[in-house]
Amino acid sequence: MAHIYGLSPEQQKFADKAAALAKEVLAKHAADVDANGRYPKESIEALAAAGLLGLCVPAEFGGAAQPPRTFAAVAEELAQECASTAMIYVMHVTAAQQIAAGNPADKAAILKAAAAGKHLTTLAFSEKGSRSNFWAPSSSLVADGADYKTDATKSWVTTAHNADSYVSSARMPGAESPLASTLYLVRKGDAGVNIGGFKGVGLRGNDSAPVELKGYKVPKGDLITENGKGADGMLQVVLPWFVVGTSAMSHGLCLKAIALTSGHLQGAGIDFTGQKLRDLPNLRARLADMAVATDRSRALLGYTVSEMEKPDAMTPLRVLQSRRCAIDTATHVTDLAMKACGGAAFSHHLPIERLFRDARAGWVMAPTVDHLDDFMGKALTGLPLF
Repeated sequence: MAHIYGLSPEQQKFADKAAALAKEVLAKHAADVDANGRYPKESIEALAAAGLLGLCVPAEFGGAAQPPRTFAAVAEELAQECASTAMIYVMHVTAAQQIAAGNPADKAAILKAAAAGKHLTTLAFSEKGSRSNFWAPSSSLVADGADYKTDATKSWVTTAHNADSYVSSARMPGAESPLASTLYLVRKGDAGVNIGGFKGVGLRGNDSAPVELKGYKVPKGDLITENGKGADGMLQVVLPWFVVGTSAMSHGLCLKAIALTSGHLQGAGIDFTGQKLRDLPNLRARLADMAVATDRSRALLGYTVSEMEKPDAMTPLRVLQSRRCAIDTATHVTDLAMKACGGAAFSHHLPIERLFRDARAGWVMAPTVDHLDDFMGKALTGLPLF
């Protein structure tokens, strides 16, 4: 059967590798990662050893140079077993794409290390002062001789304690608008980087935490974009790759919820009637709704990744629609799974409650649902996004 994301036989091999790794490694640690809110070290090491950290890194740097459709399939497989691991992976791939699209002095070294499984990167955009308006940083770069320095309070930085680098943002020196921003690298272990703590409702093992940059020195060679071109990178590179990855994550949660619900309805029954739960029409209807909603959203993402390979004027709208649909679908499907499985879900007999919590992270993760709706409304009525 053809993959809904339109994978070639070669691309399917990467999805199969991710599925096997997810079942063999991620599934083994997922419950503990969630219960203790700990970094999924074993899972990330397995991804690195399998070469998946370099999945979308350009071939010239030793990567597999895979397109968004393969990334979607891999992220979906990972999320079925551990959404926290999938979130870390999605941020890494997205940040690496921005590094590849930019021109920092260490670009080749970073990407070669990522392809070899020896460098993990992430994004550090949202700030305390800008909230979920990630494209409009409050912090600024200040000229410091030929280089720069900055103070910033970044919030919700995935892989905060364990990433080797962050792709960060700030207003360019003398910026007249928050959109006049610049993307730059933050290095692990550098002076002026202070990492806090955070415990979320869902995705509890993604090592998300606030990061404070105090007098942080940014060498000119660590600028990823030209001064003032940061918003272009965030909206033209980061946003579409982030949308593909997080949408696929949502679908992975849905597919796992469907599988668990189906298994429960087939295995559990009512003694005094001799019926299985699957014999109850209302429960079958909920499962059917879950399946239809999931495949509808997956089909939209499949269409979108095809559009991204041959973009036209409608492609940005499709990107926004994909994330909006995936977030809504994940919350709807996991809610139905909780209702269909009843006490078995609420009592943690089934891990559906974890899926339910993980799915809700999408609602507050920038761009939020409110932002997506506003952006889509503007696009549909001919207004500029900003």
